[in-house]
Amino acid sequence: MFTQPQTLTKLVLQMSGAPGSGKSTLARLLRPVVNAVIIDHDVLRSSLLESGIIPFDQAAKQAYLLQWALARDVIQQGLSVIIDSTCNYDEVLKEGSALAAEHGYEYWYIECQVQDIDLLDQRLRERDPMTSQRTAVDSPPAAAKSARTGVDSRALFKKWIENPCRPKNNFIIVNSTDNPELLRDHILIKIIG
Repeated sequence: MFTQPQTLTKLVLQMSGAPGSGKSTLARLLRPVVNAVIIDHDVLRSSLLESGIIPFDQAAKQAYLLQWALARDVIQQGLSVIIDSTCNYDEVLKEGSALAAEHGYEYWYIECQVQDIDLLDQRLRERDPMTSQRTAVDSPPAAAKSARTGVDSRALFKKWIENPCRPKNNFIIVNSTDNPELLRDHILIKIIG
């Protein structure tokens, strides 16, 4: 079991997976072991939405820009970074891997999978959602309801599950219905050998 901070290669870890799949839980378990700072996309996007200045359809883009600026700052401080966001776009992979390469860090993509959409729905209903987060599989964030009129939320959710965006190398896929501590240890074994 990995419980003490290890001397590791500097890392950029990109969490990925559908909302409710356990990205944040795993990120928090990995953080102390790899001496990282977590950059939570939902915290950034929720803050932007709560300002009342930026509409929902623009908040995600702005949150990604902030996310990468913060990640660059963390790296310049010599720490590893964990990007806690869904990873539905190639641009996210390219930005994360380019940032890692630019600073001599190792890039890893960690995908949390839950194939049971009803379990994901249950997890979403049980959590205390931020402004930018869904409250259920069929319910987009409250801030997005006017921006997503006519969108089939369940179909969009299934698309995210069935068509992940992942790199060709350095990826780890975990069944995040398993014990989170065991998943953390499995991930660490893959990363540090």
